[in-house]
Amino acid sequence: MPRKLMSLLFAALALSQPEPAYPRSTQPLELRITVLFNNVPQRPGLTTGWGFACLIEGLEKTILFDTGADGAVLLANMRHLDLSPKAVEAIVLSYIHADHTGGLDEFLAKHADLEVWLPAEFPAGFQRAIAKQGARVRPVSAGGRLFGKAWSTGPLADGIVEQALILDTAQGLVVITGCAHPGIVRIAETAGRLTGKRIRLLIGGFHLGGTDRTEIQAIIGRLRALGVEKVAPSHCTGEAAIAQFRQAWGKDFVEGGLGAVIEVPLR
Repeated sequence: MPRKLMSLLFAALALSQPEPAYPRSTQPLELRITVLFNNVPQRPGLTTGWGFACLIEGLEKTILFDTGADGAVLLANMRHLDLSPKAVEAIVLSYIHADHTGGLDEFLAKHADLEVWLPAEFPAGFQRAIAKQGARVRPVSAGGRLFGKAWSTGPLADGIVEQALILDTAQGLVVITGCAHPGIVRIAETAGRLTGKRIRLLIGGFHLGGTDRTEIQAIIGRLRALGVEKVAPSHCTGEAAIAQFRQAWGKDFVEGGLGAVIEVPLR
């Protein structure tokens, strides 16, 4: 058979092949959380600092939750982990203190084409400064859905106004806290009440540094009663409290220090 005719025959056969019954999905199958800023060390080669920030990939938008205390350190840690600021589509800020917002200006100087979700109680001047850098400010005044599978507890006040981030996965909720000033149990209860779902993973600062051991045990008992499956405390939780959580959760304790990468199936 002439070569040209053979080529035409193979092309026709290729075109006639049926489409796959189940096309491959282009969407990530896992929620990936990477801790970018933390005073609790874990992965070598990264710079620690007092504060918290993490990158969340796999949802409708890539989220930066909090920015740590120092933008230069945040960006350097991202470079070390081969993560680009340009990939971030939304920033969620937990509360106003500098160990959670201090890296924002320097980050926005690199990339400001994104949304910044923050408690509506943040100072008006702070919000104007974000808008001036080119970002879109999204004040949060009540608990509920931010977008897609991302929810907020809404601003919770206990002297300091703070929100926590709730992520909806097939295995349950992932709740990320900045410093949990309103109380880690209250945050967990609010997440469950808003969504009607159980908590798969509770991660972030639990604000228990210096808290009495007996009180920490009571908090552990209440979180257990709420059905919290896994915990990854760090930042302001305190070494003693982290040790108690590690003992209480055993194999379901997740290390959440700087550089930790935590994956949860989305479906």
